[in-house]
Amino acid sequence: MAAEVSASKVAVIGTGRMGAGMAVRLRESGADVVVWNRTREKAAATGCAVAQTAREAVAQADVALVSLADDAAVHAAYDGPDGVVAGLREGTVVVETSTVDPETVRRVEPLVAARGATLLDGPVSGSIALVEKGQLTFMVGGPDSAVDQVRPVLDRLARQVFHVGPAGSGAVVKLAVNTVVLALNQALAEALVLAERAGVPPETTYEVLVNSAVGSAFVSYKRAAFERPDETPVAFSLDLVAKDLDLVRQLAERVGAPMPQAGANLGVATAAIAAALGDRDMSAVAAYLRARSG
Repeated sequence: MAAEVSASKVAVIGTGRMGAGMAVRLRESGADVVVWNRTREKAAATGCAVAQTAREAVAQADVALVSLADDAAVHAAYDGPDGVVAGLREGTVVVETSTVDPETVRRVEPLVAARGATLLDGPVSGSIALVEKGQLTFMVGGPDSAVDQVRPVLDRLARQVFHVGPAGSGAVVKLAVNTVVLALNQALAEALVLAERAGVPPETTYEVLVNSAVGSAFVSYKRAAFERPDETPVAFSLDLVAKDLDLVRQLAERVGAPMPQAGANLGVATAAIAAALGDRDMSAVAAYLRARSG
């Protein structure tokens, strides 16, 4: 497996928390990695070769992983004379790992195909700690042959790679997964504040939750963020929570799916951002609820 990964040149477009984690993991596993980011310092911090433009980064790549914050950033990175599309060569597979609207994937896909390359939408589920261990979950949409082509690279990053359907399907499943994750976050925050207001310390409540029927991987790994928010790095900001829940809302409206809980959670996230908590971790929903309850 290591030899297969080493034989592939991998471009990583976007070195935010997840993109940087993937670039470092691939470099340490033996891949030849080149990165690009709008802020060069973030790209250089990965220890990988740094390209001047997205076009330059993908020009010699067999596989390109794109990890950006939102749909606008994705469109900006693909477009223009220095964008991803301009640099693609025939046979390259682009894996769009960003959490975006499925329609964004479907708009970008023909631009990539026109260059003789293939686009997969392959968003991920998992924390930075999991990418460092190579234990992410990929939800991939696109043709079978391209999934097989990139699997040696994805297997270095992932515990599981699910091929969920044609292009756009990965983005749909990621929004479904995040609907559950963000609902769990909201429920955790509410439960802890409820018990705290009723006189039970949140640490005591959390210990019971972790070891109860609702215990899960998410409940366990968010414990430090809820119990020691000032000491725990931000893993998923409330700004991104609201962005993802708005994508869920838009998709639900298009397909006619009722999403009352997701709508309520979006309202809370939006209110927390208005209370200047947007750059805080998603666990700061608890701080917002405490403030509301006096």
